[in-house]
Amino acid sequence: MKTNSKKYVDGFVIPLKKKDLEAYKKMATWGAKTWMKYGALSYFECVAEDIGVKKGMGMGFKKLANLKPKETLIFSFIVYRSKADRDRINKKVMSDPGMKDFDEKSMPVDMSRFVTGGFDTLVEG
Repeated sequence: MKTNSKKYVDGFVIPLKKKDLEAYKKMATWGAKTWMKYGALSYFECVAEDIGVKKGMGMGFKKLANLKPKETLIFSFIVYRSKADRDRINKKVMSDPGMKDFDEKSMPVDMSRFVTGGFDTLVEG
């Protein structure tokens, strides 16, 4: 187990209408190819399978995200060598010609509920 890792992670919690899962998957597949092309170490897009409350394990993602009955949750993260590397890669991704295909109005995600953050790696196993 490493405790002095220099890696950096961008994390995302994204409520999504179940009917929009395939459209999101198409967008996420493009994202995976593009972030990896520009140097991300790994890229994950995960769809909720077991997110209810577990005894002694906190509130659960379902409650945290305030999911509605016809929604699911996406948990995703991208791993980089460092924050500086993340910034460099994201700049390239944002200027990639494929980004022109993504307009906030036509995305399958409600951006007002899209949660994101950058994290230093504390422990890696």
